[in-house]
Amino acid sequence: MSFYFAQLLTGLANASSLFLISCGLSIIFGVTRIVNFAHGSFYMIGAYVAYSTITTLDFGILGFWGGVIFASIVVGLVGLLVEVTILRRIYHAPELFQLVATFGLVLIIQDLTLAIWGPQDYLGPRAPGLDRAVRIFGEPIPEYDLALIVIGPLVLAAIWVLFHRTRWGVLVRAATQDREMIGALGVNQAWLFSAAFMLGAFLAGLGGALQVPRESVNLQMDLSVIGQAFVVVVIGGMGSVTGAFVAAVLISVLNAFAVLLFPQISLVLPFLVMAVVLIVRPYGLFGKPGSGHGPAAEPEQPMRLMSKGEAGLLAVFVALLALSPLFAANYTMVLLIDLLVATLFAVSLHFLMGVGGMVSFGHAAYFGLGAYAAALGVKFLGLGMIPAMILGPIAGGLGALLFGWFCVRLSGVYLAMLTLAAAQILWGVTFQWQEFTGGDDGILGVWPASWAKSNQAYFYVAFVLCLGGIWLLQRVAHSPFGYTLRGGRDSAIRAEAIGINLKRHQWMGFTLAGAVAGLAGVVFAFSKGSVFPDTLAISKSVDGLVMVLLGGIHSLAGPILGAGVFVLIEDWVTKLEFWRFIFGVIILVVVLAAPDGVAGGVSRLRGLFSRRTKDGEAAQ
Repeated sequence: MSFYFAQLLTGLANASSLFLISCGLSIIFGVTRIVNFAHGSFYMIGAYVAYSTITTLDFGILGFWGGVIFASIVVGLVGLLVEVTILRRIYHAPELFQLVATFGLVLIIQDLTLAIWGPQDYLGPRAPGLDRAVRIFGEPIPEYDLALIVIGPLVLAAIWVLFHRTRWGVLVRAATQDREMIGALGVNQAWLFSAAFMLGAFLAGLGGALQVPRESVNLQMDLSVIGQAFVVVVIGGMGSVTGAFVAAVLISVLNAFAVLLFPQISLVLPFLVMAVVLIVRPYGLFGKPGSGHGPAAEPEQPMRLMSKGEAGLLAVFVALLALSPLFAANYTMVLLIDLLVATLFAVSLHFLMGVGGMVSFGHAAYFGLGAYAAALGVKFLGLGMIPAMILGPIAGGLGALLFGWFCVRLSGVYLAMLTLAAAQILWGVTFQWQEFTGGDDGILGVWPASWAKSNQAYFYVAFVLCLGGIWLLQRVAHSPFGYTLRGGRDSAIRAEAIGINLKRHQWMGFTLAGAVAGLAGVVFAFSKGSVFPDTLAISKSVDGLVMVLLGGIHSLAGPILGAGVFVLIEDWVTKLEFWRFIFGVIILVVVLAAPDGVAGGVSRLRGLFSRRTKDGEAAQ
């Protein structure tokens, strides 16, 4: 019994650390409605600044806690700078486009941290005065863990007092309910948002600083914690600080005991718990209906069709692409195949988001299912390329059919997070099932048939399959089924009022998008000759989101442009030093200059040029 009590205390200590970052993320979303992907970066900065301060100014216990507070303040100021200079300019952009901006910040902060502190990991000193262990029921418990168990509830109590006993806190709570009314009452929303964002960043920095005595400070801290923080916020209910605390305790304690029975489950346990909670209670434990949306979401813009000129340019591009094997080098052919795969993947995600109105943070699940189905067909069944390729979209479609049944019953951020949970569960199974999937070693030897082994020959295979998938989704988007999905996206209430079974249509749309993503995974697997678990990872899903949102979600040509821009820029910048910084700056420039994506920016420039031409003709 004493051993299990010690595990409970360890779980509670971890819960306090997880609560601090999740609490800040919940406050930021509750007020600004920004899904802040860069929140993990604030956590990482807090750890690095605290380490440097504590180790440089060795003043004992006062130096340690002073360094923790100093690091938290620095991160709060960094958050304020980010909000004022970048995020404030895009508050009226679509919420998911703000996500792309924060992803750009992640890349920038990673390389800035690398430039300042270098690539090595740092082991921080123990907290003075809390560097020993005490025995409770005979089991040694670190004093620092006991301190963290106390700090978490104290922070929760302080936040409760701040939000319920101060005028600023009351205004923040009101802003989470109705931002427009707050503005109508004369409250300066800009500075209210800035203060809330600064508080959230401060708490993330505090969480990172307090981790210095417990784990190494490294460049992977940001992405390793942000997934769990999102899970905690969603389980607790978006915008609920109390919910974040309860969810952090639930996840951490369950994980502390689960690793004793089944150590492999630690990779997917938070996402399993989140999936169960969202299926039973679609808006989290303490959330309210609609808490996963902005308080006054703007109506969706109509889908913009390609003009005759755009269609003509696209036809010319496709013709040039078809002739490229005649004059392109081998490296260029490999890049063009990657471009085709990325375009098909982006178009499948765009069909889900732009046509169906369903946001997915885990679309890579179906891409990876398709890739693994083909690879396993080759490895275990001895199938040739064509039969194995048929398995891919079937596997992707079946996976989407299963997970989509649960996902389409949710909306907003909750739907997006359930798709992420599905992808992470599949990734965890793939990563851990060494005997079947090869685990981290992947599956090798997935090569094309003898007649398609050259890059030029396989290019035509990819060309036909990818363009066929794109053509299929474009046709469906213009069919009665596609118009039904768009009608449900624009107004679910009206669609259901006229007798449309919207959930069934969304389920079928979800399945179709998953099958086409599986087809993209198949083409990818045979082009690389291997499959690894990262085909299902969060980073792959984020790449798809960036491609769709960079291109423009309200244009059918958007994902095609977005995929082209993304692949070409990625190929260029990854050859440079500090490529993440450059790539992140490019993303931010596009976000700030064209909040409606590349397609929308091109359309606006064409309209401006047309108006100037007409004005010039009228003046003559």
